[in-house]
Amino acid sequence: MLLIAVFIASAVLTLLMRQAALKHALLDMPNERSSHTVATPRGGGLAIMVTFFAAISYLFFTEQLSSTLFGALFAALPLVAVSLLDDIRPQSARFRFIVQFLCALLALTALGGVSTVNLGFIELHGFWLNILALLLLLWFTNLFNFLDGIDGYAASETIFVALGAYLLFGTTPILLLAAATAGFLLFNWHKASIFMGDVGSAPIGFVIAVFALNDSANEHFLGWIVLVSLFLFDATITLLRRLRNKERIWTAHKKHMYQRLHQWGLSHSEVVLLLMRYNAVILLLLWLVNAHYYGIVFLIAGLLFAIILNIIDRKKAFT
Repeated sequence: MLLIAVFIASAVLTLLMRQAALKHALLDMPNERSSHTVATPRGGGLAIMVTFFAAISYLFFTEQLSSTLFGALFAALPLVAVSLLDDIRPQSARFRFIVQFLCALLALTALGGVSTVNLGFIELHGFWLNILALLLLLWFTNLFNFLDGIDGYAASETIFVALGAYLLFGTTPILLLAAATAGFLLFNWHKASIFMGDVGSAPIGFVIAVFALNDSANEHFLGWIVLVSLFLFDATITLLRRLRNKERIWTAHKKHMYQRLHQWGLSHSEVVLLLMRYNAVILLLLWLVNAHYYGIVFLIAGLLFAIILNIIDRKKAFT
């Protein structure tokens, strides 16, 4: 019942956010680097955040969620606030990064730090792991923001990761994120009547990273990374290629794999459905193997991504 309530509440709040965005001209205007052609309301991700955190609070106060995970998840609230401000009036990259950094520190503190990372085939120990955990939180926050560029993509990836984590690892609370995102997706599927905005994409990445780090000592931790591999590979490889080309990496661009698929001629929905097939293959492989072999699945995922990327490069050059 809680999942249904979250889904309905998110859908209703998304509609209200759309009306508010139209009333106050909170619109995403198309430009040469956009994948959309008409002015579209943004900020719909606030509906996801409100319903998710309300539901998480219910679990906590009914003693169905640990105080550790609850505190770490709620460390995202300043990020939600600043991202909403950024959707209303662009904030400086430095200010946004400082808030992201502080939120990541708060989350790590709530989790009690990360002293052990279990990769299935090997365990890592040491205080230095907190540095990697901090980087993971920051990178996940930004890569979901980077990859939210076409209708339904970031929302579909969020739902996939949440459902995958539940099926593979039994992470029940993350289903609330899937339900909240599904309510929003009703209005974000192509052609979208509202966009997620930074208020949705950045905190979603952060929240998923928190769930993953909460499992850092469990043997299935690497499975979390594999589940997010589509976004992880696209964001990381695109960044490295832009660095190699000596581009200004802080400027907007249309070079991510999903963007070039759209430029190749696929519609928004065709791109999303195609890349969700990649996710389906990865999920099936994770389902079939023991956690000790998640590293092999990660390598297979990388090879599959490289094959897809090579095909796209031949059709739409990285320029």
